[in-house]
Amino acid sequence: MSKAPETDPAQDAPAVHPPKDHAVGLPAVLNSVRFVASQAGVVRGLPLLRKVNQTDGFDCPGCAWPEPLHRHPAEFCENGAKAVAEEGTRLRVGPDFFAAHPVADLADKSGYWLGQQGRLTEPVYLAEGATHYTPVTWDDAFALIAGELNALDSPDEAAFYTSGRTGNEAAFLYQLLARKLGTNNLPDCSNMCHESSGSALAETIGIGKGSVLLDDLYQADLIIVAGQNPGTNHPRMLTALEKAKRAGAKIATVNPLPEAGLQRFKNPQSARGLAGRGTDLTDLFLQIKVGGDLALFSLLNRMLLRAEDEAPGVLDREFIDRYTHGFDAFAAHHTAGDDEAVLAEAVRRTGLSPDEIERLLAMVLAADKIVVCWAMGLTQHQHAVPTIREVVSFLLLRGNIGRPGAGVCPVRGHSNVQGDRTMGIWERMPDRFLDALGAEFGFDPPRDHGLDTVDTIRAMRDGRVKVFFAMGGNFVAATPDTNATEDAMRGCRLTVHVSTKLNRSHVVTGARALILPALGRTDVDAPGGREQFVTVEDSMGIVHSSHGRVAPLSPHMRSEVAIITGLARAVFGDADPTPWEDFAADYDLVRDRIERVVPGFADYNARARVPGGFALPHAPRDERVFPTATGKANFTVNPVTSPEAGPGRLLLQTLRSHDQFNTTVYGLDDRYRGIHDGRRVVLVNPDDAAELGLNDGDYCDLVSEWSDGDRRAPHFKIVHYPTARGCAAAYYPETNVLVPLDSVAEFSNTPTSKSIVVRFEPDSAPSNASSSP
Repeated sequence: MSKAPETDPAQDAPAVHPPKDHAVGLPAVLNSVRFVASQAGVVRGLPLLRKVNQTDGFDCPGCAWPEPLHRHPAEFCENGAKAVAEEGTRLRVGPDFFAAHPVADLADKSGYWLGQQGRLTEPVYLAEGATHYTPVTWDDAFALIAGELNALDSPDEAAFYTSGRTGNEAAFLYQLLARKLGTNNLPDCSNMCHESSGSALAETIGIGKGSVLLDDLYQADLIIVAGQNPGTNHPRMLTALEKAKRAGAKIATVNPLPEAGLQRFKNPQSARGLAGRGTDLTDLFLQIKVGGDLALFSLLNRMLLRAEDEAPGVLDREFIDRYTHGFDAFAAHHTAGDDEAVLAEAVRRTGLSPDEIERLLAMVLAADKIVVCWAMGLTQHQHAVPTIREVVSFLLLRGNIGRPGAGVCPVRGHSNVQGDRTMGIWERMPDRFLDALGAEFGFDPPRDHGLDTVDTIRAMRDGRVKVFFAMGGNFVAATPDTNATEDAMRGCRLTVHVSTKLNRSHVVTGARALILPALGRTDVDAPGGREQFVTVEDSMGIVHSSHGRVAPLSPHMRSEVAIITGLARAVFGDADPTPWEDFAADYDLVRDRIERVVPGFADYNARARVPGGFALPHAPRDERVFPTATGKANFTVNPVTSPEAGPGRLLLQTLRSHDQFNTTVYGLDDRYRGIHDGRRVVLVNPDDAAELGLNDGDYCDLVSEWSDGDRRAPHFKIVHYPTARGCAAAYYPETNVLVPLDSVAEFSNTPTSKSIVVRFEPDSAPSNASSSP
């Protein structure tokens, strides 16, 4: 087992090799085993891998991709193995570490170095004016937080953030605590990723979740994967796509970058994948300009309407007439104007050729059942919500929602981000939820909408939020406009982070700060000697149990449930009749309350114990019932737009490397894109680079442009790469500094991290190469 790194890697000279044309295979297996052995050791780590995503094991703390009915003994991917290894590490961060490292010194370290130090083992406190975190008891920590919360002039001066790893039981209790306090300030990581999906889907089909199950992928005739890179972000999805492909599905991928996983998949669970060529997944690759998806789907819809005029039967008129609303206005919008002019404008905005678009149309017309999958490439633009509305209309035209083999498939990132929303982690929960919550617990929940993530940053900046509490996550590294966010965080009176490992948010603090060490998914949770389990909801609405399997590294670690209930007792005191201590001792009691508040959870405790769990009801999928304002699925009118970059500028999208999950950086390589030993690189099309005078291997500063001024990310190595023309790409969180706080999606308020206008300037800080959020 390796030791924690003593020095921070300089990352000053990333090595660049040609990108791969395939993903996974034997290298992924070897890297997984090597990483687990180095972090957790063979004796501790390998048994953990055997329990990842198994019915008697624990849910992977990584992505939310669902498990198949029949599971492979190795039901995990390379990044899942890394997530498990990092959580299952034997390395510890305890009082000695904090005594040896002033906070100011830690603030100069990269996020990678901080995360590699090990698991947090006991609560620590940073007093006002102090230079070091020091140990604190749980009771004193709770008393300190309760004192700050109870001293606020208004409960809305507190914000309670949630990361997507929080289990259902803790999430339910967390939102209950916040609402009993009197606030709906419940920002979460979904605000920064799939909020645009939820906004568009709630308006168009009546529920802000995807409408497909795994079997639908296997039955589909055509799967369109738009703005998503499953090979790095959801690698187990490649197995499902391979199965769909072998069942006869065609796959079209729409993305500004060619991604190895969608080109060819070498399934490590088969001899063909390990030793053979593997499976070619993509039948048609459309290298679209960043943000051009609305123009593409709008044109497709126009072409389908024209095709119906020429040969009736292309559209599912029976479905449209019976189940949808707004078709006439939609059709009028899409048939107005000159066809050649509309096509020319779509070609300009997408960067695709007319022939490529016609090839996609031919695939659509040949398919009876279509699934559209997407992720951040669609959701993090100013026009993200209209884009997803247009995707829904595309499916509605041919009746591709509410029947097997068809539907919408927004692929969520974090393992329980969808479950947290189901449990009430949202600043705008509907009255029916609040009514049920209030009736169950005998109080009147606040009704005014609270703050989402971007508005929380603004409120901290303006002094309107004074206490910030984070249940997991790495807020300052995950959010946009890094400098503005860090300044806002420093303005709080108290910042509290419930965490498993050290990260950037722990060293950018309010006047006072607490770090509270939590159990992870891999850890046995046995309060009073009685083992408990938690439940999670995957990206397709399946709820199932998760059981920790290794002994915690420290007796001072507490479960998220225990942390929330302990804090609640300190905040509300003996006058509160809520049985917080009982909830901490027996999670079945929490599930009993969830059952009475949240629709779809009847017989929760019994069904949670069924291997594989249960599917939550989804009216559009299950019954073709659409609980929208019109009572039907809604066609919408969405004028075409796309981001534009002026002369000498490119559109930058932020993305993950293969050695990271969200803000957690496991290593400094991006194997599939050919980047090694560094992260401060910017991928630029060679033709764009030639026009801008950017030589391959040179260093530059990235400067984003916004109405309130420029933002700068220094010292990035230019890498000539086959990106779409006019577009560039670089890793986050290093480039989050470039995303303006006020550059957000309409309707959803999601940061526009996929369409940042940047220019390139001479390298201003070559000595700053090791700095990394």
